[in-house]
Amino acid sequence: MRVYLGSDHAGYELKSHLVNYLAKQGYEVVDVGPHVFDPEDDYPAFCLNTGAKVVADEGSLGIVIGGSGNGEQIAANKIAGVRSALSWKVEIAQLARQHNDANVLALGARQHTLDEASAMAEAFLTTSFSGDERHARRIGQLASYERTRELPELPAS
Repeated sequence: MRVYLGSDHAGYELKSHLVNYLAKQGYEVVDVGPHVFDPEDDYPAFCLNTGAKVVADEGSLGIVIGGSGNGEQIAANKIAGVRSALSWKVEIAQLARQHNDANVLALGARQHTLDEASAMAEAFLTTSFSGDERHARRIGQLASYERTRELPELPAS
């Protein structure tokens, strides 16, 4: 499986670690950048490009990394077709795949040890979408809005 990774300066060390760690696990890793540490870089370019590459490469997944992971998740989710989830523990990474068919994981490098982040990344990459009808229906509703920009009707109270 191909895995795209992008970060900013705050996530640079974790991204570099995960690039090596995941390659040793047998993943085809693509480092979207940054390729050198720059304390003044901005996350949007790296995260938007990571998301775009995932959407363009069916079957691939992505990981975006920053200090908290919040901005990185927001940026990745601006790409049509990206479903990025911020994880803070292994169970959340698994649920993002099982229930939301997330295709991009967001991690906060300042929030986790390398081992914790590695475990979340591995859980995300090895968990499949459940395919349950209720989850597929909800993802379909989001995809429909993304295509049409028409809000769904609220259910009657």
